[in-house]
Amino acid sequence: MQACEVGTKMRYWLTLISGMLECLCFAGVVFGYTSLVFVLKEDQYFSELCSNNTGSSSSSTLMEKDCRSQDEQFSLVFTITSFLNNFLSLINGYLFDRFGTMVTRLLAISLYTAGTLFVAFSSAAYSLMLFPALSCIAVGGILLLMTNIQVGNLFAAHRSTIITLYNGAFDSSSAVFLIIKILYEQGISLHSSFIALSLCSIIHVARTFLLMPRTHIPYPLPPYYTYGVNCGDTSSYNVEQAKRMKAATSTFGQDLSGNDEKTRLDETEAENTEKVESFKSCVLSWFFLWHLLWLSILQLRHYLFIGTLNARLSRLARNDPTLVSQYTNAFAMTQLCGVFCAPWNGLILDRHKGRPRAAGETEQDADLRSSSLSLFLTSLQCLLFSVCASIPVLPLQYLTFILQVLNRSFLYGGNAAFISIAFPAYHFGKLFGLVMSLSAVISLLQYPCFALVKGALRGDPFYVDIALTLLTALVFIHPANIFIHCRRKARSRENIPRTEVDIGPSLAQAKL
Repeated sequence: MQACEVGTKMRYWLTLISGMLECLCFAGVVFGYTSLVFVLKEDQYFSELCSNNTGSSSSSTLMEKDCRSQDEQFSLVFTITSFLNNFLSLINGYLFDRFGTMVTRLLAISLYTAGTLFVAFSSAAYSLMLFPALSCIAVGGILLLMTNIQVGNLFAAHRSTIITLYNGAFDSSSAVFLIIKILYEQGISLHSSFIALSLCSIIHVARTFLLMPRTHIPYPLPPYYTYGVNCGDTSSYNVEQAKRMKAATSTFGQDLSGNDEKTRLDETEAENTEKVESFKSCVLSWFFLWHLLWLSILQLRHYLFIGTLNARLSRLARNDPTLVSQYTNAFAMTQLCGVFCAPWNGLILDRHKGRPRAAGETEQDADLRSSSLSLFLTSLQCLLFSVCASIPVLPLQYLTFILQVLNRSFLYGGNAAFISIAFPAYHFGKLFGLVMSLSAVISLLQYPCFALVKGALRGDPFYVDIALTLLTALVFIHPANIFIHCRRKARSRENIPRTEVDIGPSLAQAKL
């Protein structure tokens, strides 16, 4: 038994490390789109949309290319990709909750492989293949992340830290397109790089069968929980079987027990039923609605910045390709730091673990109290990032890049961690998918914003940046709401006996 326990712990660590490498190298590569656009322009994708403008001078006639329509098309590719990446998360979350890890991962691998092959066999003559290609890569990548987030359940004391670490690795994977750009400059074609990415799907399939569960990783983790190939006589824990056994045990106990025992089991069953059927109440809670607004605004700011960065740098560098390449590389390099920045947020969320709680304070109350600081710091970072991005000074963009990657690593890790804290684990996939889907609708505003900049504002994004900066001030409502909720809970505990305080989840007080 001791040997089996050691083997199980080793499997936990292999799952954790391999999951981080999977997120770091594959899951979020589409957010390195700026580096890819540089390569695609070199390969003449959408080049037919450029037109020649003739300018005269005292000595010669100059021919300048007007590629605003090309930039607009590249922006449209990213808009659709980022929209589908989030909007389909609702369906993805349902599939994950309903069919489990294996089915979801096999779907993710299929989409990811198809997307990389589409890019590999595309060309300037078939530029439109970028639309389905990048969309498949994005959706496949977010599915890989979704199935990996549950790995945090294996390490309860560091659960939020692992969730944010994985989201940071997801952010840092955007540097993969920088590597592809550097390889392209060294003579390795786009075709070869994406063929190599598609072949890596073999590793994903092997990990699916060897280091991931068939259904879900439960939380809290039951004793001697294992998955994959069994060790000796140890049985793999199956979430669905456990639920059926628990229901059968409760029914059998009700038939044999006295009135007191029957009453206690009825209350337990009612509580379990509430948790299972409370999806609607979760969606209609203030926590969910303010969190949706928080995520939508911050995400829109990031998507518009990433989708227009190449055009922004070209304008500030006065179309100097050397400068544009230099700043593009700098931006991609900073993305690598996401995996190092994200755990800071996890440490903030987990800082209360192992410390004694206040009298009557539940674990969820303590987690919510920690999340308010995390959400506030994320909001403050985005405000500073937006202010720097609004100032049209090229050297200042280095600071903008640093703030952007810091804020983005906090944003998505904090998003997943907050949903896992504030709502029942049974609904995590659906709620995570729903909030990502609804925020995707708001992210569609990035394209009309880009069209406004290219049209009426004649390429100057200053006024759009100022408007988004003012809009960012609204996101501070969310952490303030959580802070006030926790303060009210703390005051109510001072006047209510502990046995009464422990009854009922915190979410009940956050309902509309």
